[in-house]
Amino acid sequence: MYTRSSKQDSDSDKKPKLSYWSKSKCRCPVCQRDFAKEEMLTGSGRMNAGELTDELHRNYIPSEKYGAVYPLIYAVGACPRCHLAFFWKDFEEITDKPSIEALRDDDERRKKMVSTIFPHYELSRERNLLDGAAMYYLALLSYEKVDVGYAPTFKRAMISLRLAWLCNHLNETIPGYNYDYIAHVFYQKANFFYEQTILNETNRVETFAGVNNFGPDMDKNYGYDGMIYLIGLLEFKYGQTEDMPLRYKKLDEDKRAIARIFGLGKSSKAKPGPLLENARNLYDKISDLLKEANTIDFGDDDDEE
Repeated sequence: MYTRSSKQDSDSDKKPKLSYWSKSKCRCPVCQRDFAKEEMLTGSGRMNAGELTDELHRNYIPSEKYGAVYPLIYAVGACPRCHLAFFWKDFEEITDKPSIEALRDDDERRKKMVSTIFPHYELSRERNLLDGAAMYYLALLSYEKVDVGYAPTFKRAMISLRLAWLCNHLNETIPGYNYDYIAHVFYQKANFFYEQTILNETNRVETFAGVNNFGPDMDKNYGYDGMIYLIGLLEFKYGQTEDMPLRYKKLDEDKRAIARIFGLGKSSKAKPGPLLENARNLYDKISDLLKEANTIDFGDDDDEE
């Protein structure tokens, strides 16, 4: 069973604490070992909420005592032995034999892929920003192997988006390591997985009916409408640009879906205000882009000859 060393205890006592080790251990369903669960402390000025971005990501203002704080990194856990990573509750809920066997067979690939992007990460210490990002990437790879009954596509969408945010924070903290480029890749993955989530639900391949919190961040649940908004936003900001007619077609579909958010929002006080404001801004931006696109000749008539 994993326990912290006395050196770790000594080092952690020298600085203001952001987290603590829970008395209850987490059991890895793959290797059947217990490991320590790290949770973030709240209060005492640790979390000074800043702006909400158009991606529905809450930034936090660094304090003189605690420095920069990233609550997101504590939402996932990772087994130090086999490098399995999940949202905490899924360590108890994902227990079916095919998923466990697939995860067990994939441990070396997970370690290798994550080490390539987040070198020198550790899973046994009080986590820093790089460790947290590495755990999210381990989780992205882990959910790839689990049964569709656990809504893995939606979880991979949320994880990819959060990974993009964390990589942007890494780029701000340690510039020059291409984390801005890596963030862009994860944004595109998030776009793909969110779209696939809706497609899977529509085709009854995989349901997200069991999902209680759509996030995408931890401070507020923006629900299904938030996911529809994000699909349009991610396509607008990070979608492919090689096939422009296809891009404009997808954006037009996203604009129509966003318009339905307005219709619901005007008649429902329960609809989150920030979502409506951001959705309206996105709707206007997409509309302006599509109007401009209508003036462009893509040469379709010649191709249909």
